[in-house]
Amino acid sequence: MLVNLIDVLKKAQEGHYAVGLFNATDSDMLEATISAAEEINSPIIIGTAEVLLPYGELRLIAPGMIAAAKRAKVPVVVHYDHGLTFERCMEALKLGFTSIMFDGSANDEASNIAETREMVRIAHAMGASVEGEIGHVGDAAAGDNKASDRYTTVKEATDFLEATGVDALAIAIGTAHGAYKEKPCLDFERLAEIRKAVDTPLVLHGGSGLADDDFSNAIRNGIAKVNIFTDLCVAGDAAMKESAEKGIGYLEARNAKVAAIKEAVKNKIRLFGSVNKG
Repeated sequence: MLVNLIDVLKKAQEGHYAVGLFNATDSDMLEATISAAEEINSPIIIGTAEVLLPYGELRLIAPGMIAAAKRAKVPVVVHYDHGLTFERCMEALKLGFTSIMFDGSANDEASNIAETREMVRIAHAMGASVEGEIGHVGDAAAGDNKASDRYTTVKEATDFLEATGVDALAIAIGTAHGAYKEKPCLDFERLAEIRKAVDTPLVLHGGSGLADDDFSNAIRNGIAKVNIFTDLCVAGDAAMKESAEKGIGYLEARNAKVAAIKEAVKNKIRLFGSVNKG
């Protein structure tokens, strides 16, 4: 069934588990993610991000995402991740996405607040939820996730939430987007302090490549949504390489890729604790 973030994250927060966002740039990844969630009865968030649109144009993949979510036996949020421009966010909303992450975190705080607040006003009028971000989630390739002076503070989080009214808040505690070159060191104490100060569900970006203990500690300390993409690409890439080495044909290789991504999704869902929460 098609739902929004509010429908799944408040329950996750109360139940002390997390719901995974799995980006899907094509129908193969879409099939893998939703079938994984249905098989183990978990709510799920599927979507794409603005930086991924060159690999799967929004107008092409949105209809399939919306239709698959409506048919699903479990709650499915269709989420536009890291929306960087007003125009693309509006396009996603008009195409039927039930959730938007407006990412103004690269701007100064005043601009981030003003632009996010406007997106909240519009999205809520259309029945969609909004995720915002305060602080800086780094780039693993650049290694800039270690700059603790760019981590989210309690005051930044509370001020941002009061000013914008977002339904979920992505915070920076030491994770990064992409594949890590070395093990990140997450500030769980800061996460716990922010969670104690706010009631809005918190989001962890840059989840691919973290250790199982990192996920467990993050969820224990208040994370209700975890973003995953790179790990799915790694699983799919490995399956395609193995198929090529075995001389397997295109269609069989495609099915092997879907199966590998599906298993990666199921592993994360189990880790996040959302099995049988659908």
